[in-house]
Amino acid sequence: MAQQWTGKTYGGERLHQSLINALRYIDVRLVYLFAAIFVVPVCLVLNQSRKTAYEYFRWHLNYGRCKAAWYTYLNHCKFAQVIVDKFAMYAGKRFEVEVEGFDKFSALASRPEGFLHLSSHIGNYEIAGYTLISEQKRINAVVYAHEKESVMRNRNNMFGKTNIRMIALREDMSHLYEIDNELTSGNIVSFPTDRSAGAVKCVECKFLGKVAKFPQGPFSVATMRGLDVLAVNVMKQGWKKYKIYVTPLPYDKTASRKEQMRQLAEGYVAELEKRVRQYPTQWFNFYDFWN
Repeated sequence: MAQQWTGKTYGGERLHQSLINALRYIDVRLVYLFAAIFVVPVCLVLNQSRKTAYEYFRWHLNYGRCKAAWYTYLNHCKFAQVIVDKFAMYAGKRFEVEVEGFDKFSALASRPEGFLHLSSHIGNYEIAGYTLISEQKRINAVVYAHEKESVMRNRNNMFGKTNIRMIALREDMSHLYEIDNELTSGNIVSFPTDRSAGAVKCVECKFLGKVAKFPQGPFSVATMRGLDVLAVNVMKQGWKKYKIYVTPLPYDKTASRKEQMRQLAEGYVAELEKRVRQYPTQWFNFYDFWN
């Protein structure tokens, strides 16, 4: 990834399908090893992501020079593993998943009102789509519209087996009507909340020692309707294990709308920072996030 986020997975359809076919028979650890030895070093040489990752470790987590350099490599290795895991799921493989806070999700899913998931580009959120499943409510994942066709098709195939659908962010803003309809129907909408992606309105919060911009949209949707909100982060813990953290984000629904959005944004960012510090190599925003 260069300095601006494109929202697309690397590689073409032929490469993606070849990887899926191979992972039906190959242990994912062999692919991890290949990526660590051959793919990641090339990416570090050719890609500006090494610079932004190093700055994240050096200036936001305050690591020393050598530690920041080493963790930049580990960060890219972990990112490669998460990508491999996604394609392994498309190939039919499964991972062990532990959920912390599932009772919070179940309690909201049992109510007639809709609610929101707020996610981040840390860990592997896509795993949540195959684990946090509600029979009562449909889950609608808001996704970037210009992702590679092969990735979108595989997601649709996987999500088609569950009560999940995708809502693509579109320039004509038609996705807003879909979101409104789903929430009116009492369903769940999941937003990526750590990338503004050109959003006109943003909320500024202190994150890892410096002010960063977060898209206002998810906080606006929640406070407009007085919806309950969960932060959902899915972190890789081993070669075959993930842990999902489900955390309620309370806010004063009697306060002014502006104050509600501030409380909700700060609560979300505090939870995000907690998980990033807990799993520092699983921060996957490879661009100048604070600028």
